[in-house]
Amino acid sequence: MSRIPTMTERGQKSQRIQLFQNDRLELLTMISPRTFIVAWCVVLPLIAWTGWGFTDLAHAIGLTLAGLLIWGVTEYSLHRYIFHWKIQWPPMRWVVFLIHGNHHASPNDPMRNLMPLVVSLPIALAVWSGSRAVLGPEGAFMALGFLTGYVIYDTIHYACHQVQLNGGWFKTLKQHHMRHHYVDENRNFSISVIFWDRVFGTKIS
Repeated sequence: MSRIPTMTERGQKSQRIQLFQNDRLELLTMISPRTFIVAWCVVLPLIAWTGWGFTDLAHAIGLTLAGLLIWGVTEYSLHRYIFHWKIQWPPMRWVVFLIHGNHHASPNDPMRNLMPLVVSLPIALAVWSGSRAVLGPEGAFMALGFLTGYVIYDTIHYACHQVQLNGGWFKTLKQHHMRHHYVDENRNFSISVIFWDRVFGTKIS
């Protein structure tokens, strides 16, 4: 495993960790903000379109809001229990490092502050399929809320690492996440809905 110099937002050198020796596999672990934006500007409306006409507007909004709420708890749970899983079995330790540990080792790599599409799109398909299987065609709106929550989360996460957030609520979000990286990585797990760290007693006081 090697480190490749990259540049942060302030022009300071960062270190990109090389995860695979194969160049094609390595490219699949990275994504640019432009690709992220274009992909989700297509995917989210497409999900809404698949549910259009199967329920009334009020029900669709309710399902979308429910999906957003479920995402908030999911975001916290994934970060706390999966991304920071303290497992000793070497193959799984490598998997945990692959999906998140490398981000802590090199937190300001701009090409790894967003989830690559090779991971996020199959998950999106599973969420959409599962929602429709449980709720019928209108379940697309539950998936829409959940995945909109994910896109908000990943956008905030990228901004925390790559953008100067000097005021208001965004500054609070950035400070919350930076304390996770540089004070105690076993606390402050939420990124977009930091309320949950207070609820579950993991907020850095």
